[in-house]
Amino acid sequence: MQAKTLNGVQGRTELKHELSKMDCYLLRHRLKHVMEVDPHANEEGKYHIRSVYFDNIDNKVLTQKKEGYYDRDKFRVRLYDHRISLLHLEKKSKRNNFTYKQKCRIRIEEYEDMRNGEISWMEHDERMLIRELYIEMKMYHIKPMTVVDYEREVFIYHYGNVRVTFDSDIKTSFRNNDVLNFDLPMIETNPDVVILEIKYDEFLPDVIKKLLQIGNRRKGTYSKYQMSRMYG
Repeated sequence: MQAKTLNGVQGRTELKHELSKMDCYLLRHRLKHVMEVDPHANEEGKYHIRSVYFDNIDNKVLTQKKEGYYDRDKFRVRLYDHRISLLHLEKKSKRNNFTYKQKCRIRIEEYEDMRNGEISWMEHDERMLIRELYIEMKMYHIKPMTVVDYEREVFIYHYGNVRVTFDSDIKTSFRNNDVLNFDLPMIETNPDVVILEIKYDEFLPDVIKKLLQIGNRRKGTYSKYQMSRMYG
């Protein structure tokens, strides 16, 4: 059965687990013999991700996540390895059991306008995602809320389009939204926790299922944004 689509984007299954660092170490050494390391990673097989998440004063996005809404959307602006020249606006959507991600490039000046509430230009922008965010900002008063930093390690398996990621060293800025400031004070959330994410299209190959079996992992709907907001 094919995954459903949303605005032309194919839905993917996304599973999340909380790991200890030891579990992460064991899984990493299993996977590297079967899966490929992300070619965009650094020499250590990792890259740094920084995102700023949008929410409102009533914590609309956070509440929908915590209460497990089947239909929900989350906007964020993201950059990799401190490359401020390559900013993306992303919209991550949940529809029943499928996850969808849409994104578009934005400029530094455009993010700063969003951050400062200068959004009239967004209403008729040629990028659909910008227009969608404009509606959310006008209707629900969402705005850039919290910066989240973490290190990501990615393994790829082409059959089933599988991505297995390990996210660690998760830090939060509390409610500071100055995502382009790399001197921004960041607070570590839980240094002993690694978040395992398993993403695939229509099926998860048996060989990957077997490799991922380890201990008593806690399955859940972990969100790095949710974790960051626990600290402020």
